[in-house]
Amino acid sequence: MSVRRLAPKEVQPESFAFTDENLAWAEKAIAKFPAGRQASAVIPLLMRAQEQAGGWVSEPAMRYVGDMLGMAPIRVYEIATFYTQFQLQPVGRKAHIQVCGTTPCMLKGAEDLMKVCKKRIHAEPFHLSENGDFSWEEVECAGTCTNAPMIQVWKDVYEDLTPEDLDKILDAFERGEKPATGPQNGRHFSAPVTGQATLTSAELYDGSMVGKGAGLALAREAIAARANGEAPAAAPAPAAAAAAPPAPPKSDPAPAAAPPAKAVVAAGNADSEKPSKPVAPPPGGKAD
Repeated sequence: MSVRRLAPKEVQPESFAFTDENLAWAEKAIAKFPAGRQASAVIPLLMRAQEQAGGWVSEPAMRYVGDMLGMAPIRVYEIATFYTQFQLQPVGRKAHIQVCGTTPCMLKGAEDLMKVCKKRIHAEPFHLSENGDFSWEEVECAGTCTNAPMIQVWKDVYEDLTPEDLDKILDAFERGEKPATGPQNGRHFSAPVTGQATLTSAELYDGSMVGKGAGLALAREAIAARANGEAPAAAPAPAAAAAAPPAPPKSDPAPAAAPPAKAVVAAGNADSEKPSKPVAPPPGGKAD
């Protein structure tokens, strides 16, 4: 993880204020929290400020949000510098590329993706490209380990990437287009990349066998019959409820009670040997 510092003063804007639309949204967001707890809205307000400013949170924006919520500026700085979802300096106008560098992505080629970023954007993370359109950084796990390696751009993820795929994605952003999100190798979500190998017949999971009594066995028979071009066998009638076991004859002796535990017997004997407690005389009178 890199050191999290605010952008230098020469980069900071002079001021910040929500647009009318975002201000109305912020007021509704604050109203969701009880009186005295308005500071709980700091993260959503900072996120909205970041989106309005083109992908980063300036120091004036942090103070503006703090004033809305009655928070000291340092409290807002603490939050913005702690959570890596907040960018603390300007990012690319068209895309900020977050390359996952955790172990699964590294094993699947994340370093090659970073080489593309270094070549096409800047040799170091958190720097703008020459035209200001792109920036990049390495991040911790973004949660799509099955589809490694991956990148995140704003709120979208691009998975199962090769360096060539990343080049095409950058080309699309450069043209002002939005590339197709998700796996880039034809995979469906996180399904096996080699294709489905289990539960290949719908009868095994679509619920069509529920309530037919035979369950998995009947499903397998239906699958086999269909494969042979035969009509599936009719489901057997539900089995009759098993009869209740007969009551034992009255001549059967009642089950013997379990003997008391030795500790219970010993405690009872000890209580019987204790002297009886004296009884206090009633108020205003003498005991019998």
